[in-house]
Amino acid sequence: MRPFLGGLSSVRFKSSCPMNISHLDHLVLTVRDLNRTTHFYSKVLGMEVITFKGDRKALSFREQKLNLHQAGKEFEPKAKTPTPGSADLCLITKTPLTTVAAHLESNKNVRTGAVGPIRSLYFRDPDHNLIEISNYQQ
Repeated sequence: MRPFLGGLSSVRFKSSCPMNISHLDHLVLTVRDLNRTTHFYSKVLGMEVITFKGDRKALSFREQKLNLHQAGKEFEPKAKTPTPGSADLCLITKTPLTTVAAHLESNKNVRTGAVGPIRSLYFRDPDHNLIEISNYQQ
């Protein structure tokens, strides 16, 4: 059982599923231009560009990664309708958002994250995916 936050912290949902997901390993972003995308995520967000299985590209941060598929050249298996610009990601940072805001020149918003209130900045990557950078509120 895990509580759901955002005003519903007293509501608990019980699952009979024997599986307990521990974390996200990777997700796939379908992109129009691999070079433009890797440049953006490495220069703007500080992610490490990695090459694997020949010439496949991914963006790595801590213990997660974003695998990149170029539109029209996706790897199998893939999403039913892989589409550039369809993602909405929330990334957590310990960097003060005032520092992030100065870097991104974006606007702040307060929302509810997976484990509590978060303050967020929003912007778009080269494929117009929505990127959210957040701090958990203390």
